[in-house]
Amino acid sequence: MYLNVVQLAESFGVEERIVENWVRDEGLPCVHDRGRMLFDRSQVLTWAAGRGLTARAGFLAPLPGVTHRSAFAIPDLLRHGGIWRDVAADKVLDVLERVVTALPGASPEVRRLLVQRLRAQGGVTWAPVGAGLALPHLRSPVALGRNSGILALVLLRDALTFDGPPVDSIPVTRLLFFIAPSPRAHLELLGQLSSALRRGDLRRLIVENAADADIFAALAAVESVANDSNGKGSRT
Repeated sequence: MYLNVVQLAESFGVEERIVENWVRDEGLPCVHDRGRMLFDRSQVLTWAAGRGLTARAGFLAPLPGVTHRSAFAIPDLLRHGGIWRDVAADKVLDVLERVVTALPGASPEVRRLLVQRLRAQGGVTWAPVGAGLALPHLRSPVALGRNSGILALVLLRDALTFDGPPVDSIPVTRLLFFIAPSPRAHLELLGQLSSALRRGDLRRLIVENAADADIFAALAAVESVANDSNGKGSRT
């Protein structure tokens, strides 16, 4: 699916000139067709994720007519990765390494490779999305297979710092780190998490350091709403 400049600007809530600046200065991928700039949806998703812009991207919503059910359930992914509390900012990579080593459906060799990627310079895209939240993930999505994938919620005791301009004035102290089964699932999960964090209950519970049971219940409610929407769409 390709978007033009106007559609992309509307999706991000910015002026068209900002999109043109992103192409010129920030490496936003585009193709030129008879004097127009066109943008591939999947490429823009990846570009936006690396800059913490996913929460503002309207095109992350499910496409009209798309009614497929995800191959993964977000609460199940979080049960694999767990909720980590009172983590010091300088110990974040240590925690993420422990999450990677718990990745289901992956061989020890694959887990070691993913840890190497995690520890490499620039190996993690931190993707702050505002309100003190970020969606870190490995910079290069991987193809692990249908039964793999993991999500971890990391609640920090002190703020994490990033290179580049902040999304807002709120320090990042809440991380949702994930590894998806495939590059396609990576984009889908990124979109679902971004959408879920726009729902007040889940975001509030995470920010307020709520009990595990409450966070899992909020995630299950988000999953149920998404599945009900898909079911209704499939009957029309």
